[in-house]
Order: sequence, then C-alpha cells, then structure tokens
Amino acid sequence: MKEKTDKLVTLVCLGLAVLATVFAVVFALDIDNNAFFYGITYWMLLLLLGVSIVAIVVFLCKKLADRFKTQPGYLKKFLLLIGLVVVVLVVSYLLATGNDVNSALLEKNNLTEGSSKLIGAACIVVYILVIGAACSILYVECSKLFKKK
Repeated sequence: MKEKTDKLVTLVCLGLAVLATVFAVVFALDIDNNAFFYGITYWMLLLLLGVSIVAIVVFLCKKLADRFKTQPGYLKKFLLLIGLVVVVLVVSYLLATGNDVNSALLEKNNLTEGSSKLIGAACIVVYILVIGAACSILYVECSKLFKKK
C-alpha cells in the first residue's frame, strides 16, 4: 500500500512540475502580449512553484526522519554534509571580489557592489560544485577500474 501511495504522490508531483514548466514557458515567451493571460500565467506559475517547494520540503523532512530512525549514523553524515555546504558558501563569499559585474550593468539594474559580490560568490559556488562533481566521477570510475583487476 505504501509503494502505491508513494508512486501516486510522485506522479502527482511530476504532473505539477510539468504544468509549472508549461506555465513558465508560456510566461517566458509571452506569446500573445495579452495582459490578462500574462497575469494568470504569472500567478499560476507562482502558485505551482509554491506548491512544489512545499512538497519538496515536506517529503525531504519525511525521508530524513525515516532515515534518522532506521540508520543511527546517518545524522552524523547529514550534519557533516550541511557543514561542508556552509563552508563552501562562506569560502566562496570570502573569495568573491565585489567587482565581478560591470559597473555600467550595476547602475542600469540599480544593483550595489554587495549584489556584485553575491553574484561572484554564486559563480564560485558553481565552480566548486562542478569541480567536486567531476572529481567524484573520476574517483568512482578509477576505483571501479582498479577493483576489476
């Protein structure tokens, strides 16, 4: 029964995600330039985005609670992961210079130097995560290669 419920909830969430994607595409394209339709699309997109975020948080909390009950060492691993993410965020913010965005672009969009520093920090976070993913893929593939021999 639990598997059927999980599958049904997954399918409903997938359907909502597809619907939100359709609204996002229609909103981005602004096909008809119709203000009424544009407004409806905007609010439907926000509604579906909100429902998706709530569903993600609820299911994440449920899964984490189940894991904490069944696997006693999982909490330690989870807290280590959260700590690692915080360290990456802090290091990337400290490495950002604050002049990552052109000053003309900052003035045009009414942004501050602090906004430029956040943009630079976000870029550095992406770089760190991509390099980390590439290194983990290399590690897994190399370890498989040496285990087969």
